[in-house]
This record gives sequence, structure tokens and C-alpha cells, in this order.
Amino acid sequence: MKKAPRENRISILLNDSEQRALDRFCERYKIKNRSRLVRETLMRAILKKIDNDQPTLFD
Repeated sequence: MKKAPRENRISILLNDSEQRALDRFCERYKIKNRSRLVRETLMRAILKKIDNDQPTLFD
């Protein structure tokens, strides 16, 4: 399966404590690609929310 090129850019701002937490996390788990981490974490949360919001046969 061919990957779609990433052409759309978003920017986020972090406060100092959020940046330190991200830095510590990446250092602890030896994460080199922060944009991949943020993208995959964001998409995982979005897809989980969409899945949970789907109507079910039995509530």
C-alpha cells in the first residue's frame, strides 16, 4: 500500500511544563521522531473517540 504524502501542516504551542514532559518522555523512551509520536498519538485518540461514539445495537 502506497503511503499518501503529508502535505498539510499544523502547529501547536506548548507551555514550559508540557515541553519538559515531552522532552523527558522522548529521552526516556529514546524517541527520535517527535512529529511521528504526536501524529500517531493524536490519530489514535481521534480514532478511539470515533469508535466509541458509533451507535451500538445494545446500549
